[in-house]
Formats: sequence, C-alpha cells, structure tokens
Amino acid sequence: MEDRPEFDWDTANVGHLAGHNVLPSEADEAILDPNAIMLEIQYEDEERVKSVGTTNGGRIIEVIFTFRGEAIRPVTAFDAAKRPERLYLEGTRK
Repeated sequence: MEDRPEFDWDTANVGHLAGHNVLPSEADEAILDPNAIMLEIQYEDEERVKSVGTTNGGRIIEVIFTFRGEAIRPVTAFDAAKRPERLYLEGTRK
C-alpha cells in the first residue's frame, strides 16, 4: 500500500483556496489524481508545479503547488480554464 504524501496546510493557503471556492480536500484529490497533468513552472525564485486533475466529485481544477521539504504545499487552486480542462479530458480518453 502506498503512503499518502503529506500536505502543508495553514490559514494562508486554506484561505486563498477558499477565495476560489476550492476546499483543501479537493486540491489534495486533484493533485493525487492518477490522470492529472503535471507541468513544472518557474515562479520568481521558486519551482512550482501546476496540476490539472479531478476531484472525487468530478470537478476539474488547476492546483499550483510547491514542495516544502517532503510536503506538498498548495499555493492556489481554481476551476480549470477551458484549454487545460480539454487537455485533461483528452488525456483520460486514451
């Protein structure tokens, strides 16, 4: 059985996601989605990852996260734009 990765949550990132109507559990689910599309991006001096994945409820969201040690730290999340949503759906049909 695989270990679930640790997520780094605090009031700052939970509050930021809430502003986009995304729950921490939804961000976790989208990142852990086995069909998620992962794109590395550079933001200022920090490497970040954009994940486009689906929640257990079927919502397709984009989650931007980084790593703090071994923990995954979501930075923001929001409903997927049309193009990333289409790429995700095309990838799951293969």
